[in-house]
Amino acid sequence: MAKRLIPSFNRILVEKIIPPSKTTSGILLPEKTSKLNSGKIVAIGPGARDKDGKFIPLNLKEGDTVLLPEYGGTEIKLGEKEYHLYRDDDILGTLHE
Repeated sequence: MAKRLIPSFNRILVEKIIPPSKTTSGILLPEKTSKLNSGKIVAIGPGARDKDGKFIPLNLKEGDTVLLPEYGGTEIKLGEKEYHLYRDDDILGTLHE
């Protein structure tokens, strides 16, 4: 069984961030309050080539927190963890604190 997946071309492997379902004081939060679909980049591919054969590197890096589309991506299970594989073009943006 594979222990690490290295994406091909312009693909990005993301682990979705699951927001907490209750506060530190124990108050349960409804599902609608935590609808932000975000994830942390675990691995990235080397990049892609354009029509002329020029190499186009990815503008993201491992560890970035990204905003994901509501639908799309390929679900992958490695060991006990679930990941999603997206194309570079599918990522909506990066989140910074």
